[in-house]
Amino acid sequence: GKIWGTPVVHYGFQNLGFGTAKESPWRAGANENTTMWFGTDVTIEGKPLAAGKYGFFVAVYPDSCTLIFSKNSSAWGSFFYNPDEDALRVTVRQKKDLPESQEWLSYSFSEQAANSAVITLNWEHWSIPFKVETDVNKLVVDKIRSELQGDKGFYYENWFAAAQFCLQKEYNLEEALAWSDNAISSFFGVENFNTYMLKSNILTKLGRTEEAETASKKAMERGSVFELHQYGRQLIAQKQPEKAMEIFALNQTRHGDTWPVHVGLMRGYSANGNIKKALEHAKIALKQAPDDLNRTNLESAVKTLSEGKAIVQ
Repeated sequence: GKIWGTPVVHYGFQNLGFGTAKESPWRAGANENTTMWFGTDVTIEGKPLAAGKYGFFVAVYPDSCTLIFSKNSSAWGSFFYNPDEDALRVTVRQKKDLPESQEWLSYSFSEQAANSAVITLNWEHWSIPFKVETDVNKLVVDKIRSELQGDKGFYYENWFAAAQFCLQKEYNLEEALAWSDNAISSFFGVENFNTYMLKSNILTKLGRTEEAETASKKAMERGSVFELHQYGRQLIAQKQPEKAMEIFALNQTRHGDTWPVHVGLMRGYSANGNIKKALEHAKIALKQAPDDLNRTNLESAVKTLSEGKAIVQ
């Protein structure tokens, strides 16, 4: 049966004949106040709404709906609605004449993303959707900043993780750079491959190329045979085979005649098109392989290179 524009869901604002309100919107539910609670500041259809609990009302019209978030979340229904208690009003367009009828009024979440979701009121052949957004990166960084002021701030790993989060999100990079410095140079800091590479990567994102190169060199000086090997592989994946070859060669200078060194040289030469040299180092690495899994992989690489083909990186 029809519910919109009837006493069940009246249009606009009406005197309901009870309570103190002379003009009441629809209570967007039944009996007690429909409430919505937001744990953080959000925007509703792009308009800001502070964190908190709100009474939720809807002024329904034939072709639009005014969503009302009231600071009063404890009153019964909308009988005591007071516009002076409005925290936010937003107008949206409902979807009408939907093919399937929703018998029981419901609220659903859809189009969920990292920073947003759409909340939809569904009833009968109508739906009333509205988008809720929040700045997740800001929330996380605010929380990180607060926690680093406590006991977590005495461990370099936490400063490292904080800076790394910002780098991954490309967010708050200037402060992330300061955090990476704390991971290195504070009294609890550690100067190692990872801490200097993190600083280098942040500086690169900030466009400070010379400083990034200086930090990168410090990382290379401290890199283990496996750290340098993995970094070289990352460069190949990033389509920088020449720079990767420099790292694999540095690894040989630093760590000599070892299995991961020759595996890296195999990969580096192959990525740069020198199949002959790649095969040479593949055969050496095969003799030095520490276990069956690596021997099997290297046997496959030797076969591929012997056929004059580059290996899959």
